Amino acid sequence: MKIAMSSGHGQKVRGASGYIDEVEEARRVVERVADEMHEAGIAVTTFHDNTSTTQDENLETIVNWHNSQDRDYDVSVHFNAYVPTDEPMGTECLYISQADLAATVAAAIAKSGDLINRGPKVRSDLYFLNNTEAPAILIETCFVDSKADVNNYQVNFGMICGAIADVFTEEEAVASDKKLFHTKGTCSWFGGPQDEGVDEDEGLAFIYEYEQAPHLFLKEQPPGTTGLARRLDPAVPYVACRWDYDVTPKEMLANKDLFAVVRAGKWRMLAWPADWGPHETTGRVADLSPGLLETLGLETDDEVEVIYPFRVKQEEV
Repeated sequence: MKIAMSSGHGQKVRGASGYIDEVEEARRVVERVADEMHEAGIAVTTFHDNTSTTQDENLETIVNWHNSQDRDYDVSVHFNAYVPTDEPMGTECLYISQADLAATVAAAIAKSGDLINRGPKVRSDLYFLNNTEAPAILIETCFVDSKADVNNYQVNFGMICGAIADVFTEEEAVASDKKLFHTKGTCSWFGGPQDEGVDEDEGLAFIYEYEQAPHLFLKEQPPGTTGLARRLDPAVPYVACRWDYDVTPKEMLANKDLFAVVRAGKWRMLAWPADWGPHETTGRVADLSPGLLETLGLETDDEVEVIYPFRVKQEEV
């Protein structure tokens, strides 16, 4: 998937201003979302207009840039304004043809930013939406003149940007020809020198030697152990699920270029499949590495969602 994303207005053609400035904040959001997308393997290019001096020139410059890109989606980031108020106003996402995407993005921003969800809104009068050639949305992140909105936006800035990126990451991960495995339920942890729930000589279900997947393991075998399960590096993001080998063969699961997406609430991480488990009698659907469990802010028996496979694309953008 390839995304072309720009900030609204320009350096010399200013947008709304209140408790925060629309142009400056839109640029911050674009770059942070792009960073999140890059980390997840989404190809994204960004643009900020620093040259236009009139509104018409600004709109044409932004749209011309978008239409010059090789991309699947066009995204424009803006901030809204009405009248100064202490009350919350909310977030919305504008569209012409992308109703489902706009609804998902608006909901994600609202949830992650503790903002009112004003939902998706059809806007057939906007130059950007009318003239970009790829499927397009225009995000109105929050109201710059609402003190409540701005406070929540500033506190939750990172989570808002992550949520926007996550919408496109999930779409990439669960495309119909890719979603071979999907489970949701409670989890625990496994693997590494401190996991006394596995025997000292216990191996793994589809990785048989250190040389097969050195990225998963400690460089040295922990003292008193001989099995690969106890040699797993607890800081590395890995996951075990009850994979169906007829759908996701062992050779596929051992491929280091294919990841699982592990989601917990607002957060998501990529992880390598490392083993089969947990046993059905536990009632859990996944075992995570200790480091992954901690990064996601989870404890044993918290809920996760696992989707497989996801390939990180090595593309220059």
